Amino acid sequence: QLQLEESGGGSVQAGGSLRLSCSASINIKGRYCMGWFRQVSGKEREGVATVVGEDVATYADSVKGRFTIAKDPDKKILSLQMNNLKAEDTAAYYCAAGPDFLCGLSLSELATRLTVRGQGTQVTVSS
Repeated sequence: QLQLEESGGGSVQAGGSLRLSCSASINIKGRYCMGWFRQVSGKEREGVATVVGEDVATYADSVKGRFTIAKDPDKKILSLQMNNLKAEDTAAYYCAAGPDFLCGLSLSELATRLTVRGQGTQVTVSS
């Protein structure tokens, strides 16, 4: 059974970088739609980026050019490299996974349709 655990969150000043990692309990090669989502308390969960297969990625407009999602199936890790962070990126970040065909949905739909999720890791960006 697939389980996910995030790490790598923290506090950083605007313009800085963080790298989030999501460790999977089983082989994630090719079988899953996986992604990163974020949520601010009191607001809906927001899709950040997804990847299906080895490298077919989709990004929210707000993070394009700044964030990079990558899957390392040999290490069973999904990562999110976040550069040029902004105060509005402050949120709890979650990785999530579901069947590969779900990646045809929009990021907003995937925020609720990818039901295997980790506990989350907090990212705080100060301006």
